[in-house]
Amino acid sequence: MDELERLVGVENVQRDVTVGDRMVSGTARALVHPGSAEQVAEVVAWCYAHDVPIVPVGGGSGLAGGAAALNADSVAIALHRLDAVRSFDPQLWRMQAEAGVTTATIARLARENGLLFGPDPGAPEDSQLGGMIATNAGGPHSFKYGVTGDWVTGIEAVFAPGELVRVGGPLRKDVAGYDLRALLVGSEGTLGIVTAAWLRFVPAPERQLAVLASYADVAAGVAAVARVLASGVQPAALEYLDAATIELAGAAFPGGALRGFVVITEADGAAAEAERVRDELIEALAEGALSMWAPDEPSQARALWRWRDGVAHAVSAARGAKLSCDVAVPLDRLAEAIEGTLAIGARRGVDACSWGHAGDGNVHATFLVDTGDAASRERADAAAEELLALAVGLGGSVTGEHGIGVLKGGWLSRQWGGAAVEAHRAIKAALDPKALFNPGKKNG
Repeated sequence: MDELERLVGVENVQRDVTVGDRMVSGTARALVHPGSAEQVAEVVAWCYAHDVPIVPVGGGSGLAGGAAALNADSVAIALHRLDAVRSFDPQLWRMQAEAGVTTATIARLARENGLLFGPDPGAPEDSQLGGMIATNAGGPHSFKYGVTGDWVTGIEAVFAPGELVRVGGPLRKDVAGYDLRALLVGSEGTLGIVTAAWLRFVPAPERQLAVLASYADVAAGVAAVARVLASGVQPAALEYLDAATIELAGAAFPGGALRGFVVITEADGAAAEAERVRDELIEALAEGALSMWAPDEPSQARALWRWRDGVAHAVSAARGAKLSCDVAVPLDRLAEAIEGTLAIGARRGVDACSWGHAGDGNVHATFLVDTGDAASRERADAAAEELLALAVGLGGSVTGEHGIGVLKGGWLSRQWGGAAVEAHRAIKAALDPKALFNPGKKNG
């Protein structure tokens, strides 16, 4: 530890610290706070030379245990001090930002300059760019605008045994070598540590118009989602919240009383285009709707998304905690995944609900945990395991955007199997031969 203190300063090393995310945590031998990419490389080099496990730590907003220290001898590397926007060229629609810059900062700078950064995961004030890249985070507007990796044109990262590497950059096209950029995106810190990235932007839409509709049951709501897709119209977002979620979080909805299965869409673009798309969305959603809300004022649309961002907190407050699984399924199996979540909860004796990105088939299946009942978490864990099996059985994925982390360890082999998992392991062995980068995560 004395050597680490010499590398980054004694004030930037904490000993025997609990580190993790919202779901899982553990104690690391040290938590190091480097102040530059070069210092990250030096710390990694020390760890690699001494066979010490390395755990990258971001804003702590993860939901799969990806930042948890599983080995008491680990050194956790916090990236919050790498918070510089190294360059921002609004007229060229690009930025270079360090790993500790928050989602909120990137979105704000883009917005203030008439630009849009597509990914909008939850907890924007906490989530950091490095973590967004590590999990390939998405959000409601990923339906139209894509996930984090779609906005990353280059990455700076520390590879074993402590080398600072840059792939891609401010250019918009590059097929010179294997796509190491894409390999790092979604790797959950198991192949190296992202220290900075080059991002692209697009011009911000002139107008955004939300449309919300509620339905009597899952079948009617999912049918409405299917009609939106079949209409050929391109909404910016296509979300759902089941009736159980609305019972827990609907009271704060800014449009008044809300019940049933809810579908949220948004039209954006130039003013005339946004209005045209909004009208087509209303037409597609109208059949079988119990209610519909389509405000004209931008402030009302912003209030809707603030409410939507707070749903997870409202659900957690119902029992004190929750366990969420962000599975993804083919769109034609969406209703089965939503109804299956409720059925699993009933079988396991735990309250269940779900919400998510309907247009992407991304279901945030959630099991409520009573913090005063130790057996409640055990029942929720069992329900989550059954839910993952359901997702695989429906031809889906055990994670859409939160990652494998700790909570879904071992499930990749059940989703992929065979040679694909062996290729996955071979890539890990090639880039991290000592298996020191975030051990125990992204396991097959």
